[in-house]
Amino acid sequence: MTPTATGAPAPQPAAVEVRGVRKRFAAHTVLDGVDLSVRPGEVTVILGPSGSGKSTLLRVINHLEKPDAGHVEVGGEPVGVRRSGRHFKELSERAVLAQRTRIGFVFQNFNLFPHLTALDNVAAAPVATGRLTRPQSRERARELLGRVGLADKADAYPRQLSGGQQQRVAIARALALDPSLILFDEPTSALDPELVGEVLQVIKDLANGGTTLLVVTHEIGFAREAADRVLFFDRGRIVEDGTPAEVLDRPRHERTRHFLSRVL
Repeated sequence: MTPTATGAPAPQPAAVEVRGVRKRFAAHTVLDGVDLSVRPGEVTVILGPSGSGKSTLLRVINHLEKPDAGHVEVGGEPVGVRRSGRHFKELSERAVLAQRTRIGFVFQNFNLFPHLTALDNVAAAPVATGRLTRPQSRERARELLGRVGLADKADAYPRQLSGGQQQRVAIARALALDPSLILFDEPTSALDPELVGEVLQVIKDLANGGTTLLVVTHEIGFAREAADRVLFFDRGRIVEDGTPAEVLDRPRHERTRHFLSRVL
């Protein structure tokens, strides 16, 4: 941490800062003035009914969707735009892609390359971005596959893996560029129930390791065990924000209570 003029440490920028973000699709408002600040190393779980804006928020943070208003910063740097006086100007697609290397994204449907082995799926991005040579990247990929419990599946293709194994490969791939932030968009929703636990355990291990995580999920048990903070979304707004005990055991908003009564 850099000292200030008074000798005190300068405040560390938020891992994620969302300010006044709005997003509409046709006549439907999906995000309605969202404000959110996430501390480095914080594990934030986002709950809410389908269509409440949870996944869209993650996509806006990663600039896969452009906000209609407001802006996002990751590590103190605006995402997808640059400051120009009091305004923001859109970055080139190349510059946005460079920013995304600092933000891991794990999708609900894995999104692995079917023609590549597990090892090459994980190794691809560091080579494509020039971070590592191919031999270095393959060595790193083997380490990451071991970390998610798939050291013996390095040469397997996605079609030869279970859904849980594919998702663990996707998590290893997200880690390959050493991102400062990882976004999980319902990472267990496409899995058979018996495979959910193996993926959640990998995410718990990341949470215990101090990685900043934003996790959209319906897994209430995971939220209770792994989250530092739980948000509840409804109609594009954050209506609850607190510790797992506060939100899950003592929700203040009627919409939250109704939702939890149906999933607990």
